[in-house]
Amino acid sequence: MKRSDLQAMARRELDRQQATRCRLLCCASTPCLSSGAATVQQALEQAVTDNKLDAEVVVVSTGCMGPCSRGPMVTVQLAGQEDTYYENVTPESARQIVAEHVMANQPVADKIMPSDLPFFAKQHKIVLANSGVIDPERLEDYVARDGYAALAHALREMTPEEVCAEISKSGLRGRGGAGYPTGLKWDLVRKAPGEKKYVIANGDEGDPGAYMDRTLMESDPHRLLEGMAIAGYAVGAEQGFLYVRGEYPIAAKRLEKAIRTAERRGLLGSRVLESSFSFRIDIRIGAGAFVCGEETALMASIMGRRGQPTPRPPYPAQSGLWECPTLINNVETFGNIVPIIAHGADWFASVGTAKSKGSKIFALAGKVNTTGLIEVPMGITLREVIDDIGGGVADGFSFKAAQTGGPSGGCIPAEHLDTPMDYESLRALGAIMGSGGLIVMDNASCMPDVAKFFMEFCTDESCGKCVPCRVGTVQMHRILERITNGSAAPADLQILQDLCTMVQETSLCGLGQSAPNPVLSTLRFYREEYEAHIQRHECPAGVCKMTEAPTLELVEALPRRIRELGTIPMSLA
Repeated sequence: MKRSDLQAMARRELDRQQATRCRLLCCASTPCLSSGAATVQQALEQAVTDNKLDAEVVVVSTGCMGPCSRGPMVTVQLAGQEDTYYENVTPESARQIVAEHVMANQPVADKIMPSDLPFFAKQHKIVLANSGVIDPERLEDYVARDGYAALAHALREMTPEEVCAEISKSGLRGRGGAGYPTGLKWDLVRKAPGEKKYVIANGDEGDPGAYMDRTLMESDPHRLLEGMAIAGYAVGAEQGFLYVRGEYPIAAKRLEKAIRTAERRGLLGSRVLESSFSFRIDIRIGAGAFVCGEETALMASIMGRRGQPTPRPPYPAQSGLWECPTLINNVETFGNIVPIIAHGADWFASVGTAKSKGSKIFALAGKVNTTGLIEVPMGITLREVIDDIGGGVADGFSFKAAQTGGPSGGCIPAEHLDTPMDYESLRALGAIMGSGGLIVMDNASCMPDVAKFFMEFCTDESCGKCVPCRVGTVQMHRILERITNGSAAPADLQILQDLCTMVQETSLCGLGQSAPNPVLSTLRFYREEYEAHIQRHECPAGVCKMTEAPTLELVEALPRRIRELGTIPMSLA
């Protein structure tokens, strides 16, 4: 396919869409499908057929529209009118939408979600610009919105050095959690010696409550493929791997179809867009191990080995897959590449803060009135996200904490609600941006219990390769278990703090090094809750079921036993 063929395809698709009087967009992302979106779409299609509207009305299966708690979602696009969003649509109300809104131009008032809600108004969609608008399984839909034009521009009008320089100039930082400068990483791989190089998209998000990468892979797979191809051209790689979490079957299916379609049209494979550049992408399905989100464990899994981390250096940029230079970026990071090349680095850098450029996708979950997937400019405050976009804390309760970064992150208390959501500000509070999980908790939450939940997750997901993580997380979880059931001794609090420091400083990989973060942040901001559990034998939130308090003999003997053994007594762990 030539660049002119791409432009011709876009014109044909736009003409086809403009020939219809109405488009009914039905969300077919995982949250809506789990709420019955498939039967809603069938009802829409049947109603269109029954009313002989096939020539003028088209039903489109799209990706995520955002407010997942209000699904199934349907958008009505009538020529010459603003889009109308419908929430909690059922097969019955779907037929009603066709009969009343499409045919009689009378919107179904009780199902309408106002389009001017802060949930939509305060977002800034860069990566998710196509999500909920296009059919993710139709290449033509993507091309009609300038799909693959950025790749064509890079191949014809930019050198690999210029592509890397543009990404560096944009200020894009890795969206997987660490926030490493993307352009710098690309340039390291480009300059690394070696005839064979690889590109990996890390789609193995495992944080509880997080589904940012899943949504992009489900809703706009070609954007990810195009971003990877641009990266391959920039660093000199001809092979890419997409590592998809095993629990994401819909994403894997749509990506496989997108890859096959792109290869048939000459957008991937040999001589991409009839240039000298060749790039293939293969999918690898993970088995659900959280540790495979760590880059060295991920590479081991791709190569067919056990997913365990290895010490660094060497870093993947020097020696990665099969000891070749390898570029690894998070799925969301690749989602930013196309708009940067298409609109320029300055355009991208105009969004966000001085050190955190662009936008960030968050999976807003927990005790807010509207949960779902949002994309906001870097630097927006936590208060704006929760009170405006999320509609405030649900059920008349008050805000208590927000957990960012999943099991690797920390809890942010109410006094820091005006904290900007950027890398530096969150790190100063002992939290991290992470991949984008954002869980809101109200005053009915017990913070030691929250810390125990995340520590249990880390304990289960530890690969067991290094002792600090394998043993330390278990011991921390046991202490937290004693604190929440009322059997902890006063000295346990200091032991817990010391254990956190030890695991942080001596674990092999990022999973172990960041596992203590939820404990440390809750100890920092909610220490009185820990003390209430231990000293007063009560849970202020009323969540924990307390047992009998430890005996005075045990409390007095604990420090002496620790000094004698030089470690934590296993009988107490």
